[in-house]
Amino acid sequence: MSETTNKESLIDAVNYQNGSIVSRQIVKKPNGNITLFAFSKGESLTEHTSPYEAVVYMVDGEMEITIGGNPFNVKGGEMIVMPPGIPHGLKATVNSKMLLTMIK
Repeated sequence: MSETTNKESLIDAVNYQNGSIVSRQIVKKPNGNITLFAFSKGESLTEHTSPYEAVVYMVDGEMEITIGGNPFNVKGGEMIVMPPGIPHGLKATVNSKMLLTMIK
C-alpha cells in the first residue's frame, strides 16, 4: 500500500506460495509496524519472544498460536493479543493469512 493509497483488500494483498511464508509490510513507523503474512499449510514460526505487544488478526484460514505454552486455535475473522516478553509461536493448520500489528 503506497502513501497515496488508502484502500486495499487484505485477502488479495499477498499470495500463497506452496511450502513458504510470504510477507508484505503495510506500514513501518518508529512506534510500530503492520505486516501481512501468507502461510502455506504446515508452515510455522518457531517459538520466540518480542519486547513489544503484538496483535494477530486472522484474515483467512486457521493457525495454532501458542502463547506462554498455551495453544489457541485462531480462525479467519478472529484476533489474539500476544503480550511482550512471553514466548509465542505460530503454525498454519491450513493455508492462512494473518495481519500482524506490532506496537513499540
